[in-house]
Amino acid sequence: MEKSASRRRFLQDMTALGAASGVSAALGATNAGAQESLQIAQAQPAARSADNARNQPRIQLLIGPGTLPSVGKDRMDLLRYRLSGNPRLTGEQMLEPLPEIAKVARVEVDKGNPYGQGSYEDLRKLALRAEEVLKSPDVDGLVYVQGTNTIEETSYFLNLTVHSDKPIVVTGAQRPFNALSSDAQMNLLDAVRLACAPASRGKGALVAFNGEINAARDVTKTNTYHMQTFRTRDLGLLGYIDPDKIEFYRTPHRRHTVSSEFSLAGIQAMPYVEVAYIHTGTRAGVANAMVGLGAKGIVIASVGAGAPNGLDKELEEIIKKGSAVVVQSSRVGEGRIVRGNNWYESGMVVADNLSPQKAALLLTLALTKTSNVEEIQRMFDEY
Repeated sequence: MEKSASRRRFLQDMTALGAASGVSAALGATNAGAQESLQIAQAQPAARSADNARNQPRIQLLIGPGTLPSVGKDRMDLLRYRLSGNPRLTGEQMLEPLPEIAKVARVEVDKGNPYGQGSYEDLRKLALRAEEVLKSPDVDGLVYVQGTNTIEETSYFLNLTVHSDKPIVVTGAQRPFNALSSDAQMNLLDAVRLACAPASRGKGALVAFNGEINAARDVTKTNTYHMQTFRTRDLGLLGYIDPDKIEFYRTPHRRHTVSSEFSLAGIQAMPYVEVAYIHTGTRAGVANAMVGLGAKGIVIASVGAGAPNGLDKELEEIIKKGSAVVVQSSRVGEGRIVRGNNWYESGMVVADNLSPQKAALLLTLALTKTSNVEEIQRMFDEY
């Protein structure tokens, strides 16, 4: 009775938002088939299809902040939906208008939702929970929904720290759940389908977005609002999530998940790493200020192939004193930073083709194990 009353209230709220051809129309489907699909999606027994449900992959749904569960004030609220005053959808509310998900998987909404996303500490907690979930024999894969701004960082962190060959799929949306032509519903369905696919096992953390599969290590957000935002620039996507099947064309090569040496067990806090973004007007003293704030590692988002501009002298001093580990990366977006380049100083670590933000993630994990520059360079070469 309480569940029915809660559902009716939610339907009324969504209808009032004017999402008649979006969320509310789907939520208004009260026929027996839709109800049965909802029950399966929430891992509840359905007498008519109990045997089928038992044979479906079991997927754990974790949720963080972001656009996908957001509800704007109306269908054209594409810019200020954070301020709409409407509560974000729960996992159960997102699954309800998508009986298609129940046809491919038994989805369990994680009881720890929602997860934070604003710091390395949040990532540490999320990764520990993901590892715990995937150890269960009752779970076949994991889907994590979060804001698109840092999907590339979260997925790479999970790629480095969760020791499981079960699928780990991260997704989000560029438009809120009730928006006109929202990508939220399809991305969520695609993420679950990808997490169910046997071919996804052993490929590390994956990003499912706009019908495409990208590797966590290589993917980046490339457009602020448009749907086709997640790209693997010079290396290319892994495959497609098409209506007929999941199709992979390549496999991630660098170490990840089950082959990763990084463990969060016993780590109480991640070492502080900062990124120095280099531009024409960068003033000397920036790197020293970061050390003064307690940074144990500094990633230089250099111009071109490694130039730190006016920070060269202080970086040389920081390296000489051992005040922080310095990693040389590039803001360009494609290509490698090569050891021994024009601006390389002995004692620097080069980031290969990792973006500055991903280099920072790898560096903070490396610093939980060692501050030896040669050993950290090995890690950058392998991950």
